[in-house]
Amino acid sequence: MRSKLTIAALLVSAAVAPASAEPRHVYTTMVLEAFATKVECPGIDVAYQDLVKKAQDMQMPDGTTEKVRKAIAYMHTGGKMGEKQDDDLMAEVAVATQAIDLDQRRMGMTNWCEAHKKTLAGFIRPKS
Repeated sequence: MRSKLTIAALLVSAAVAPASAEPRHVYTTMVLEAFATKVECPGIDVAYQDLVKKAQDMQMPDGTTEKVRKAIAYMHTGGKMGEKQDDDLMAEVAVATQAIDLDQRRMGMTNWCEAHKKTLAGFIRPKS
């Protein structure tokens, strides 16, 4: 009975709670997918300003896009570019990297590129 009351209380509090930001790892994965699509898929470019707008839409703190970009660059260049960020963000980039790598191997690059051209349509565009 107590667990039912707890669940009911959580549901009510979630319904009346103000909208909150999505977890940063969701955004980190999205940014890494956009950059991976730029690198791995022919004829694609990333609209950085659109990534910044998405961060704002997701209620991320100012500067999140740049921190994520620097963390990705740092991790993917072995520290030659970008800057090391806090441990939590670096872990998010590592997990996102593993997930994307697994998806690419599972789907094959052609299918992965086609799928991400659709899901990332607001952030990537054909190279001009």
